[in-house]
Amino acid sequence: MSKIALMLGGNLAGTAKAMAEALGKLAASGVRDLHRSEVMVSKAVDCVPDTPDFLDMAVTGSWEGTPEELLKVCQQLEREAGRPEKHSSRESRILDCDIILFDDLILDSPDLTIPHPRAEKRLFVLEPLAQIAPEMVFPGGLSVAETLQKLKTGLFPATQSC
Repeated sequence: MSKIALMLGGNLAGTAKAMAEALGKLAASGVRDLHRSEVMVSKAVDCVPDTPDFLDMAVTGSWEGTPEELLKVCQQLEREAGRPEKHSSRESRILDCDIILFDDLILDSPDLTIPHPRAEKRLFVLEPLAQIAPEMVFPGGLSVAETLQKLKTGLFPATQSC
């Protein structure tokens, strides 16, 4: 079983319900030992004008399959919640399901990058993830808690985006 970290989020009416349903569907799809953070609200930055605030939640668990199989589960959850298969990262959405960490795997394929390429520079990822898995380690050796601390003290430049 691989230790995984995911982010669920969205910013349209129904996002909170879609996130709750996604938790059940993740469990039904084979994610074990699910833990979730509090839902946090974050401002939309680098999005189309007048984009509403986002709701974000970190989820950790154990997964027996491959990263690609987990990606298919995440994409299916997004589609079932009403997100089009082809979508812009700068637009509002009811549900986003991103793989942040998959054990200590580093993967860079056309369809999937692990760890998530901007996770270490996003407060809306690190803050909820630190609630439930501060000890998880990014490839390279820093834990989620250490990465969050460096980001908050300005040692890493923070980025926010859709």
